[in-house]
Amino acid sequence: MFKTSSLTPLQHAILINKSTEHPFSGEYTDNEQMGTYLCRNCGLALFRASSKFHSACGWPSFDGEIDGAVKSLPDADGRRTEIICSRCAGHLGHVFHGEQFTAKNTRHCVNSASLDFVTNTQVVDSEEIILAAGCFWGVEYYLQKLPGVLLTQVGYCGGHKLNPTYQEVCTKTTGHLEVVRVIFDPTRINLEQILKCFFEIHDPEQQDGQGPDIGNQYLSAIFYYNEEQKAVAETLIAELIKLGYQPATKLLAMAPFWIGEEYHRDYYDNKGTLPYCHGHTKRF
Repeated sequence: MFKTSSLTPLQHAILINKSTEHPFSGEYTDNEQMGTYLCRNCGLALFRASSKFHSACGWPSFDGEIDGAVKSLPDADGRRTEIICSRCAGHLGHVFHGEQFTAKNTRHCVNSASLDFVTNTQVVDSEEIILAAGCFWGVEYYLQKLPGVLLTQVGYCGGHKLNPTYQEVCTKTTGHLEVVRVIFDPTRINLEQILKCFFEIHDPEQQDGQGPDIGNQYLSAIFYYNEEQKAVAETLIAELIKLGYQPATKLLAMAPFWIGEEYHRDYYDNKGTLPYCHGHTKRF
C-alpha cells in the first residue's frame, strides 16, 4: 500500500523528490525506544531500533537494515550512495562506510520524515487507515487497544489549511476533521475488524458531530487509500443499513495527515480518565 496521498509537503519532498530535512530537526534523531522503523510511504519494516546508534550527525543513524528492505544506488552525481525503500523506492537518505562508528563500520543516515516508529520489535509489514469519529481523544483511546494495532496518531485531515493548529480547526473554517491515523499489522488484525470497532465506538448515524461535540470537524468519516479499503467500508455500511441503521459516515479519498499537538496524544491514558462521548455499542 503506497501512502503518498497522506504525506505532508515535507514528507513528499523527502520521500518522493529526494530532499533532506534539516539536521537535528527530525523527531527520531534522539529516540532510544526499542521497536521498528517503518517506511512512511508504504509501511514496510526497514530498520530495528537495535541497530540504531548516535553519530552526532543530526539524523537517525543505523548500522544495519532488515534483510531485503533497503536498496542502495549511486547518487546522480556519483559522489554518495543513496538508500531507498526496496518496495516503494521512497528516498530514505544515504549510507556511508569506513567511519568506525560501530563494529559494522556502516552508517545509514536516514530522514525522520521518511519513517514511522512502532514499539513492536518483530513486525515485518504494516497497513493503515485514517478514521474520524468525533473528538480524537476518545477514538484513539479505543482503537489503540485493539490487538494488532501498532500505532495510533491523533491529527487533522481533509481540509485546505496547511499544518493546521487545534485552535484553527476549532474555528470550523479549515475543512479539517479530527482524525486518528491507525497503523496495524495485517497478520494480526484486518481492516474489517478495525472498522467494525470504529462503527461501534461512536454513533455513525449522528450527522452534525459526535455526542455533545457539534461541528464539521467532528463528523464521522473514513479516509481510504485505495478501492479495496473503500469496498470494505462500503460492505460494512451496507450491513449496518440492513440492520436498520442510517449511517452518516462519509467515505473520503485520502488527504495529507497533519499530526496533532503533543498534548492531545494518548490523552485519556495520560489523564487517567475515560472518554466522555465515546463508548462501545454492539452493532454487528
